[in-house]
Amino acid sequence: MIKRLFDILISLIGLTVISPVFILFILLIFLYDFKSPFYVAPRVGKNGKLFKMVKLRSMRVNADKTGVASTANGDDRITPIGKVIRKFKFDEISQLINVLLGSMSLVGPRPQVEKDVRLYTEKEKNLLNVKPGITDFSSIVFSDEGDILDGSINPDKDYNDLIRPWKSRLGLFYIECRNLKLDINLIFMTVYSFVNRKKVLKKISLFLLSKNAKQSLVDISLREKELTPALPPE
Repeated sequence: MIKRLFDILISLIGLTVISPVFILFILLIFLYDFKSPFYVAPRVGKNGKLFKMVKLRSMRVNADKTGVASTANGDDRITPIGKVIRKFKFDEISQLINVLLGSMSLVGPRPQVEKDVRLYTEKEKNLLNVKPGITDFSSIVFSDEGDILDGSINPDKDYNDLIRPWKSRLGLFYIECRNLKLDINLIFMTVYSFVNRKKVLKKISLFLLSKNAKQSLVDISLREKELTPALPPE
């Protein structure tokens, strides 16, 4: 109940504060191709139920018809204004609308497309026990997901081999440790990561270490080594 009240309060404040820039982006997206500035993306939420996630549209209309769910920074489906939106994560901030509606929380494991959820191991299915969120450990650690997948011949496969195993582990770790204090810290760290991501990654690694996380997870949270294929949690 406290988490829900916190979600409503902060999302209302957030939408109010960003509304001038939000409206500007909505106008710029519409003027680019005179199509809807919003992309309503189907995602899997709590208990495996599908919901409609609201995003500012950063790609061409019907870009999802290609069947490719993962997006590299160099993806030619991204519009010029979309590159700016993605750089400053405004496509994620619009999900405050979902927080108000109750289908998402401010903090929680990132929601995934249905075809990726079908690949979940039994362990990963525990990610569906809570509401998905706008941010969590993995959102910060893998905020450069587009760069990781840039130049990939098969971005969906590379996502599942390089990123998903660790995003899932970080999401499961969040679920084990979650409380309001941690949520507040993650929100602040998410914002501060735009200023000094390296320092925030260090803070995350120290937190994981203090909570007896496996060394491999602590190491990956620092993002100092090149990612290699890994198995998902089982």
